[in-house]
Amino acid sequence: MSGKLLIKNGFVFDPVNGVDGEIMDVAVENGRIVEDVRGTDVRVIDATGMVVMPGGVDVHSHIAGSKVNSGRALRPEDHYRDYEIRRPGLRSGVGYTVPSTFVTGYRYARMGYTTVIEPATPMLKQRHTIEELNDIPIIDKASFPLMGDCWFVMEYLEKNMLKECAAYAAWLLKALKGYALKIVNPGGLESWGWGRNVRGLDDNIPGFNLTPREILRGLCKVNQMLNIPHPIHVHANRLGQPGNYQTLIETMDCVRDLYNGTKPVIYLTHCQFNSYLGESWIELSSGAPEVADYVNKHPHVVIDIGQVIFSSATTMTADGPFQFQLHLLTDYKWVNADVECETSAGVVPFKYKKRSYVHAIQWITGLELALLIKDPWRVFLTTDHPNAGPFTEYPRVVGWLISRKAREATMKKVNARALKRTMLDSIDREYNLYEIAIVTRAGTAGILGLKSKGHLGVGADADMAIYDFNPRNIDLSRDYKLVRRALRRAAYTIKTGDIVCVNGEIVKSTEGAILWVNPSVSQDLENAVVSDIRRRFRDNYTVEFENYLIDESLLINSRPLKIKGGV
Repeated sequence: MSGKLLIKNGFVFDPVNGVDGEIMDVAVENGRIVEDVRGTDVRVIDATGMVVMPGGVDVHSHIAGSKVNSGRALRPEDHYRDYEIRRPGLRSGVGYTVPSTFVTGYRYARMGYTTVIEPATPMLKQRHTIEELNDIPIIDKASFPLMGDCWFVMEYLEKNMLKECAAYAAWLLKALKGYALKIVNPGGLESWGWGRNVRGLDDNIPGFNLTPREILRGLCKVNQMLNIPHPIHVHANRLGQPGNYQTLIETMDCVRDLYNGTKPVIYLTHCQFNSYLGESWIELSSGAPEVADYVNKHPHVVIDIGQVIFSSATTMTADGPFQFQLHLLTDYKWVNADVECETSAGVVPFKYKKRSYVHAIQWITGLELALLIKDPWRVFLTTDHPNAGPFTEYPRVVGWLISRKAREATMKKVNARALKRTMLDSIDREYNLYEIAIVTRAGTAGILGLKSKGHLGVGADADMAIYDFNPRNIDLSRDYKLVRRALRRAAYTIKTGDIVCVNGEIVKSTEGAILWVNPSVSQDLENAVVSDIRRRFRDNYTVEFENYLIDESLLINSRPLKIKGGV
């Protein structure tokens, strides 16, 4: 951590504290925001005429782990498109859609992001994920273990053993240093082990007297029992299928009665891929208005958009059956895998084209979700990196959100039939910078329960981004290109009080922390569950129980979050 730092006279956007573009100073000492800082050893940054925000917090981006590494290996052509040369104190690296570890940290920091979540890690391969997270510099990281189709979970839920399921989830998060519960295509991954999939929430899962609805409700209850700071993080059934908006709304609605009026109970991710009308690809249209209407009326649900970028992408997900169907649709090379009694995975390269009717519908759907959901605290900016496009294109998405003119410039180039079947060209809403700070910082940190991030209040982590444009001298809608350029290359990125980026160039590579949760469970209950787990490992797994565990000493910079409550 650095010593003392003072950012003077910037236009500060800090939604958590209700600061909307006020000219203020921000003081830093020993890696934290403080009330004031004095002395001859204070470093001063003159932010006059610049925008100051908390460091960006990306809630859903595939940056580490086995499937990410498979994506790197599958796409050597991706390496040559974009690379970083070695410089003093910095490492070289490659990759446009799936950048290598060092490059990932540098590029996030270059844009002013300081915290990023890897949202889907196979539990058996978490050791690999931790190694890559350790390797990614500067940014703080966390990972979500894939629990929805794990046999332990399904057997406990099948027998209505909620306390035991909660104890297993708590043990797993501690054992693997995970942060939240991830569910992908509930029931579909286990079905894929038998060459099948599920069509809806009430289909029976092969080998179990259980349905996707029961997995969702059961793990939502477990999440509440353990008081995990983030809601269950759900990739809904029927991803990428025409007409799937109904399944998405059913998924949101199936846990509505579990909401107690405080924090949301379910987080639906990359909802663009689950918000389609139509019975076939020919009839495909945006179901964003219907989804947005539901979200607007029901405070128990939060989403991110998974915005399509018209560029190369590398689709990767634990949703193995979807990836197989995408391979059949495209005839592209592919990887598909099953992970022992826990999850599946698939990787398929892809390219989104403006003139494609389907791709244009997908682009429109994401933007309609972001623009039609009224409360920016409940819809967040993602591209489901690298599924809908690389995270380095976030500034482009911001441009579309703040400027109708930017959207119109792209609409002129996309498939005309797609535009006629949707309502994007009739939406006038334009985000302001306060709302952008919510959907990229304050809101994402808040839904993750990261109380020291996403704001600039006293005691917060000194994670900040300073962008070189004056919001009072420009029209955001007209000057969106200027804003986009500024967001691509922060004037300054400050991580835990250290200046790590100046004018878009990385000047210092630091070690970000790995965040994880440590839920509370009664010792007797944990002992009983662990005894059962040990026996199952001996009978069914190809690894020893002890080799499954991640010791905290393996984390270069560990930051556990102890949770009040539990079972």
